[in-house]
Amino acid sequence: MKRRLLVTMLAAGFIALGFANAVAQSKRLTYAQVFRRGEPRLTQPLPRITGWLDDRHYLVNKRMDAEEGPGTVLLKVNAKTGRERVFLDFQEYVDALPEGFRLREYSERTEDWRTFLFSREADLYIFSLDSREFRRLTENAAEENNPRFSPDGSTIAFTREHDLYVADEKSGVEQRLTTDGSETVYNGWASWVYYEEILGRRSRYRAFWWSPDSKMLAFLRFDDSRVPVFNITGADGVHGELEVQRYPKPGDPNPGVRLGIVHIDTGEIVWVDVEGDDDQYVAWPFWTPDSRQLFFQWMNRGQDRIILYAADPKTGEKRMIVDESQTAWVDFFTDLHFFEDGRGFILRSDRDGWSHLYTYDLDGRMIRQVTRGDWSVRNIGRVDEKNNRIFFEASPDRSVENHLYCIDLSGGDPVRLTENPGWHRCDVSQEGQYFIDDYSSIDHPTIRELWTTQPKRIRILGDSKLPLMDSYAMGKVETFTIPTDDGVDLPAVWVLPPDFDSSKKYPVIFSIYSGPGSTDARNAFGGLRDHFFAQNGIITVAVDHRGSSHFGKRGMAMMHRNLGKWEMQDLTAAAEWLCAKPYIDAERIGITGGSYGGYTTLMALCYGKDVFTHGIAGSSVADWRLYDTVYTERYMDTPEENPEGYEFGSVLTHAAGLKGKLLITHGTMDDNVHMQNIIQLIDKLEDLNKDFALMLYPGQRHGIRGLKRNHSTRESVQFWFRHFLGRELSVEEIGGRADSERRRRR
Repeated sequence: MKRRLLVTMLAAGFIALGFANAVAQSKRLTYAQVFRRGEPRLTQPLPRITGWLDDRHYLVNKRMDAEEGPGTVLLKVNAKTGRERVFLDFQEYVDALPEGFRLREYSERTEDWRTFLFSREADLYIFSLDSREFRRLTENAAEENNPRFSPDGSTIAFTREHDLYVADEKSGVEQRLTTDGSETVYNGWASWVYYEEILGRRSRYRAFWWSPDSKMLAFLRFDDSRVPVFNITGADGVHGELEVQRYPKPGDPNPGVRLGIVHIDTGEIVWVDVEGDDDQYVAWPFWTPDSRQLFFQWMNRGQDRIILYAADPKTGEKRMIVDESQTAWVDFFTDLHFFEDGRGFILRSDRDGWSHLYTYDLDGRMIRQVTRGDWSVRNIGRVDEKNNRIFFEASPDRSVENHLYCIDLSGGDPVRLTENPGWHRCDVSQEGQYFIDDYSSIDHPTIRELWTTQPKRIRILGDSKLPLMDSYAMGKVETFTIPTDDGVDLPAVWVLPPDFDSSKKYPVIFSIYSGPGSTDARNAFGGLRDHFFAQNGIITVAVDHRGSSHFGKRGMAMMHRNLGKWEMQDLTAAAEWLCAKPYIDAERIGITGGSYGGYTTLMALCYGKDVFTHGIAGSSVADWRLYDTVYTERYMDTPEENPEGYEFGSVLTHAAGLKGKLLITHGTMDDNVHMQNIIQLIDKLEDLNKDFALMLYPGQRHGIRGLKRNHSTRESVQFWFRHFLGRELSVEEIGGRADSERRRRR
């Protein structure tokens, strides 16, 4: 009897505990919280770590409250003990700087943090912490771009009106290094297609590189004179505006490119022995540590052969180091590492179907393949030459995760250093003693931790999740795979409603990018958006096709000359697999994405086997003939070489198949994917008498920003609520009533 009473009491206790947990996790996310950074916040910023100062100390930016007002200090933190010391107090120099200048808003600095450069109103200013002297460095109507200190801090290089200059840090005396810069000739400033597709947007068009000894500058010279002009029109003002862009489209002439080396002491330019024609790509130069050689990369127009050369800075003569060809395409070696002792370098290549690390001597003889297997090295994190080891990030075990590994340069099995499941991004200290680990998982926002490379966790530096999040009914998140008929398992992640009931029918939104080598399905926290949809009864899912990074270069290569084919085959297979589930509403299968994801969305609704019923396509390519040479020809070759591929891969080809509800959005000043794509598509759709919705964003580029982003976000959410839930977002949900009441009070 007593035992029965105890069981009854325990059961009642568990029921009460379950009820308490249900109540505790019953709060619902609001639109304002998720999309407008409204209160209460569920996440918080992590400590602003700026990087490693040395192998034992890292730097942290921290806001401080001072008597004279809030300021910012840079703290030097001992990794082992956590002891903090002020490394730089920005507030200390407030009185030494003119009005409008703040030290923490510098444009560039020396390696030792003692001299700072500022860009204001098209001129450069310099400030020394030691002398507390503030000086104007340049005074011209033309703007100085991308100023960079030499490694020794004595000289500043920059471009002005497409010519390359240097200025002495002490005297401010300028030296003009090139003289033929013009509307179509750029020295040290990248042609648009190089900036977008080769050097990357982080370059901010910079195309010059200091030698380690500070005596030379390598630079690229571009000639855009043969590149066709594309006109981008704006509607501002009475007469509008015209923006002229040199933009090569598939089959067009590319910019001519040459590689030069300037000797600063004499001003002499040595041109490296490569032709300046438009049927080649020359990029990604790397200086050897002793400044005696400049390694650079040459790629043919077809992008199926790459040669790594070494050039003599004195003569410009080149010698071949590595020559690599692939049947699909090759990629630039963007993270070469040269050993300080001159024994050679490390190269990352996907030549065997997966991205792996190789070591070479300086004459191009391969020493060994360091990593191997059916998985890819994503990047080189740090090379510890003293202990003969490499730190890198990869996913040997689960492709939906990313972890830090260490391996001996002589090879062997890599050792995993990050322990918790999830997607990790790590910053290893200079000599490989410590690393800072930023990681998240599908059910937890980013955590920042400090570890030794033993590995051993030292301390948690920050957790972006606030305890309040636990009181909200978050969606149920899972990673899984979806089988295809030909045996390929597609990685996927979804967010289910917190009160998921398998006896009900739920609509689904595929959120994708889907370009070659992309990764949408990750064991990483995707933000609150999908949980907001889940709380409102909508399942969100991300699925990666066989051309994604999960399947290495072997998978990506299947997309060669076939953009659109495998994305559609695999995504429709995934949608059909979902529709076979009793709890999925096959009448409400949505898909959305931007840029390549917009292209995929358009293809899904026009050529998706009638599986996808709704879609929002943003900033979309509609026809690959209208995109740029470098990206498109890498995967498709030229239209002349691959007419069938271009025809099939065009949304225009399949426009007659459009069914369902489609919303198209685009920025009118998009300089990446021109609005021409959408104009040609809607012209076709109108002639076909097809239904669709169009939302243009005046003055916006590739992606919607600023105040118009609020509108774009609201319209997107409204689209799904209207078509999937049969209702509109209310004024109270959006926050409009509060805004209107504040305006009335004012």
